[in-house]
Amino acid sequence: MGLVTAPTTPTTPRTPPTTRWGILATGKIARAFATNLHEVPGAVFAAVGSRSEGSAAAFARDLGDEATRAHPSYDALVADPDVDVVYVASPHSLHLEHARLAFAAGKPVLCEKPLTLNREDGQRLFASAGDLFCMEAMWMACHPLIRDLRRRLLAGELGTPRQLHADLGFVVPRDDESARVWDPALGAGALLDMGIYPLTFARIMLGPFAEVMATGDLAESGIDIDVVVAARHESGAVSALTTSMTATSPRTASIATDEGTLELPRPFHHPPYAVWTPTGGDPQPIEPPSPVLGTGLGNEAAHVQDCIRDGLTESPLVPRAQTLELLGVMDDLRRQLGVRYAADA
Repeated sequence: MGLVTAPTTPTTPRTPPTTRWGILATGKIARAFATNLHEVPGAVFAAVGSRSEGSAAAFARDLGDEATRAHPSYDALVADPDVDVVYVASPHSLHLEHARLAFAAGKPVLCEKPLTLNREDGQRLFASAGDLFCMEAMWMACHPLIRDLRRRLLAGELGTPRQLHADLGFVVPRDDESARVWDPALGAGALLDMGIYPLTFARIMLGPFAEVMATGDLAESGIDIDVVVAARHESGAVSALTTSMTATSPRTASIATDEGTLELPRPFHHPPYAVWTPTGGDPQPIEPPSPVLGTGLGNEAAHVQDCIRDGLTESPLVPRAQTLELLGVMDDLRRQLGVRYAADA
């Protein structure tokens, strides 16, 4: 008599647990994040908070659904019992204050980059988190292709990286929509808004910085508007990084190794593909190994959800030590450029 086996039943992918997001502030990046949330399995846009009841209501109406709540204050948003995690999308200079609001309410935080205006405030923010999850919203580090390229470099599949170039710049108009980017009181300037991407890309791909040097041009208000950074990393590799608020720059990146060249087209910080050209060989396209959710902000949200579900207090992709290192690097660069904020006092 043969063995009797139990009938098999088809398995279906498990639905991820629901994560209810509260969005603090209603600016351009908050709108992009809310739009991306619709592409994230398990994500619910539960609530939004603004200093203006009308702004919160319009944001919820445009980007949420019938269940999305609009709060007329940030305090009301973080106190909402149906919010599991708060995304802080206010201007740089307000991140410390607003993250602390969420922590005081017992809520984990995803805070827009840069985390704060300087390293000292970054340390204060992380200290305020206690045992709660907190991560700087460096979505580039969560992009499937960026993660895959870093893995390949660390594994030695593309040789040893020796030189890196990266650039990010836009013409930022002096209008109401872009007023924050020109206001020194809100942490304005090319370095913190855009230069943080080339800096982070170099840190991800080449490792910690050993030395940085900067030169650039300042506006009459004292903010940096065009910056060039030359850096040496602890690995011995070097990077050349540029950022601008006045020019339509290439927005590309490349990494030269002892075995070939890796090129990322614009926009390099969320690239559609990369091209590896081995020395003496033909170009080889590299596609993202897994789906890009929305524009890539969705991958960041999905990563945060995974971290919170796993009981982590910090992200392995955007660790606190790396965030603080980069804030310290930007402090050094700003000192060289002569850019100071009120928070530096």
